[in-house]
Amino acid sequence: MDIDPLEVAKGDDADDASFAQYRKLNQFVAVTIALLATFMGICKVKDDNIVQAMQQAQANKLDHWNFYQARNIREEVAKGTLLQLRLAAPSQPASEQANYQKAIAQYEQLAAEQARKKDELKTQAEQDQKAYDAANFHDDQFDLADALLAIAISLLAVTALTHFWWLYFLALVPTGFGVLMGLAGLAGWGIHPDVLIRLLS
Repeated sequence: MDIDPLEVAKGDDADDASFAQYRKLNQFVAVTIALLATFMGICKVKDDNIVQAMQQAQANKLDHWNFYQARNIREEVAKGTLLQLRLAAPSQPASEQANYQKAIAQYEQLAAEQARKKDELKTQAEQDQKAYDAANFHDDQFDLADALLAIAISLLAVTALTHFWWLYFLALVPTGFGVLMGLAGLAGWGIHPDVLIRLLS
């Protein structure tokens, strides 16, 4: 059987063209994965800082509520003592009335001071909760970005194995949404898919 040199040359050209397409696709995949990994690293640093801020806000909130309870107990004790002094004062001799009035004034001041400090602590605890919620909002954005970009990288890995261009373009869908959520977290945008976050929570 004779070998036709033209057919061999055509076959080599077809293989070269196919190899060039696969190589081009693999280059696109490699560059895309490198960019996504870099972007994910930047998002990870920011997300870690946000998580630390959330932990600090949570600790501050617990401390403020604990102090609030302590102030509340002090206020109630002062009010109880004040009530006892007021009830006991009329039955005391005139020589003791001045001491009772002085003690009543002191406990009135103490109860008012504890109530004021208690209200301040309540305000601080509520601010801590707002700070936590604001940080959690952006933490959700980074979590979603991380999940979407991980899916995209998985699809890109399969693309490198199968050499299907359509799979590369499919991988760009979670890539786009993941980058959008990451940018939203970095820039402080108000993009937050509540329904999806509630599903994943």
